Amino acid sequence: MKQDAPGSGRGATEGLVIGGRVFASRLILGTGKYADFETMRKAHEISGTGMVTIAIRRVNLDRTKGPSILDSIDTLKIAILPNTAGCYTAKDAILTAQLAREALETDLIKLEVLGDEKTLFPDVPELLEAARVLVKEGFTVLPYVNDDPVACRKLEDLGCAAVMPLGAPIGSGLGIRNPYNMRIILEQARVPVIVDAGVGTASDVTVAMEMGCDGVLLNTAVAGAKDPLKMAAAMRHAVEAGRLAFESGRIPRKLYASASSPIEGVIGT
Repeated sequence: MKQDAPGSGRGATEGLVIGGRVFASRLILGTGKYADFETMRKAHEISGTGMVTIAIRRVNLDRTKGPSILDSIDTLKIAILPNTAGCYTAKDAILTAQLAREALETDLIKLEVLGDEKTLFPDVPELLEAARVLVKEGFTVLPYVNDDPVACRKLEDLGCAAVMPLGAPIGSGLGIRNPYNMRIILEQARVPVIVDAGVGTASDVTVAMEMGCDGVLLNTAVAGAKDPLKMAAAMRHAVEAGRLAFESGRIPRKLYASASSPIEGVIGT
């Protein structure tokens, strides 16, 4: 059964609503590929993000065994979104999500079930099965999925708190490759639509936000930039500018010119 996001539904201006929580920032960042934890911490701070993802299978959860990435995240300001990166079956993804909830005491989960090692595209049947189980277990599920309107609708019907269609393959930096599918997803969705994967630079983020996407999740575009801190700032401004443009309503596209200073009413005309 479809439900609007609590308190507002899609398109609200007060922030990104996920599982009843309102995040002031519509930008979600990752935690991988940074040169060091301090650079990551500064990038998160500069970006203004209120949520970051962590690959639960690749993080040291036992602080007694050495430094943990968790020590470099200000959890008083930033929510942890554990993800099931590296899982190729529904069974593995479910077990990983359960581990994350136990270790991090959160019901948030970014659900990834991959179907191919080269493209890292999702395995949709396995993804749907994992989502069905995790929603029933009380998780707030944010699934990474193809830019497929049918798959997104099915995930929403299962009770996912958002849908996260890819803009392009993970880490590719290609931006949104199929804006037409994305528009269909946006048109039919009643939960937040968050572009996940494929962002390369700030203009890609602005395009997504101007289309009406509720948020953007990215990692490599910041962590892999020559100057991650400047790119983090650029992404923050891109999200804000794109959202403002969407809310303000752009002018219609026209084939021919239209004078910006009309002459009607001018003396002598």
